[in-house]
Amino acid sequence: MKSKLMRTFLLIMAVVMITSGLSACAAPAATTAAPAATTAAPVAAATTAPAATTAPATSGKVKIGISFSDFATERWPVENAQMVQLLQKDGYEVISQEADHDVKLQNDQIDNMVAQGVKGLIVIAEDGDAAVTSVEKAAAAGVFVIAYDRLIKTDKISAYLSFDNVEVGKAQSDGVLKALGIPGSTKWTKDNPVKMVLSGGSPTDNNAVLFRAGQMEGLQPYIDSGIIKVVADQWVDNWDATKAEQMMENILTAQGNKIDAVVASNDGTALGELQAMKAQGVSVPISGQDATADGCNSIVLGGLTVTVFKDTRLLAPKAVSLIEALVTNKPLDSFGLKSSTLAELTNDKTKTGNVQSLFLPVVEVTKDNVYDVVVKSGFQTYDNVYRNVPTAQLPKKP
Repeated sequence: MKSKLMRTFLLIMAVVMITSGLSACAAPAATTAAPAATTAAPVAAATTAPAATTAPATSGKVKIGISFSDFATERWPVENAQMVQLLQKDGYEVISQEADHDVKLQNDQIDNMVAQGVKGLIVIAEDGDAAVTSVEKAAAAGVFVIAYDRLIKTDKISAYLSFDNVEVGKAQSDGVLKALGIPGSTKWTKDNPVKMVLSGGSPTDNNAVLFRAGQMEGLQPYIDSGIIKVVADQWVDNWDATKAEQMMENILTAQGNKIDAVVASNDGTALGELQAMKAQGVSVPISGQDATADGCNSIVLGGLTVTVFKDTRLLAPKAVSLIEALVTNKPLDSFGLKSSTLAELTNDKTKTGNVQSLFLPVVEVTKDNVYDVVVKSGFQTYDNVYRNVPTAQLPKKP
């Protein structure tokens, strides 16, 4: 009897174990189904997170890399966000990195993006010479590369998109000359020349060379005639406003505070130099560039004399459209690209080869037109441009 009961008990236990085993085998099917649904969820959101760049959820998407020299420059984070958003909207996976002014790091980051399988690269180079190494390797690997706003000095790039940088320089010198009353003023003569400071941008940025070329087109005739005397000519590493301020402090000390004008190459460095001049009670015409909020505010407050408006809202979409056309092998006829020699782009006759280029127009901005050009267009907000301006002097809001 006991033996029979024991066999019955063992039979029941076996049935229970088999049933449990079947249930356990069935569970993974449900578990596997759930992650599949989760993985199929919003991919666009996932691509904003660094980890998502290697996640299986984005496999199959074409990857585009964006390499920035830095995010300290006011405009770069804004344009980065704009390009990332546009590319993700069109279904691309985006890898975006900034190198904090480190040329080796930027080259390493570009190499890494190529290793991750990007088909296109938009590069804002810290150094147009140093970036050649990684960019040529990328091009050899079949990656399309756009030099964004700063030239990379190789004909292996697919295109170079920027503004008319020589015209930027011309506008800067023109604004300062007008403020000095040149031509036409009888104040400035060979015996009493304008004591002018030339403040160049970062020497590793080819744009700074082109700005200077444009500046000199306006200034050289008056330098040659003796009406302008250049008392200092220096360049500002990394476009650093603090370095520009220190540089101006040294110039003022050397000149006994006797300067009459400054042709500076962007708003950031100009504002640093204005700080140094203000501390010494020096107020002279000075140029900038980029129509930044701080630069435009300085203009309406009587500090900065002229800035140059480059509508960067147009450049980022243009770069996105072009890189998409390149990676999908679409015709480029509609972009208005023209062939330019590296020699003319760098102002260096030893450079050889040609690149496809596109240059957007620029606008000279002073106190007289800052409202119409910068504020009414929505490039900068009314409140940012006119902060700290007395109520009685405020224009109507657009």
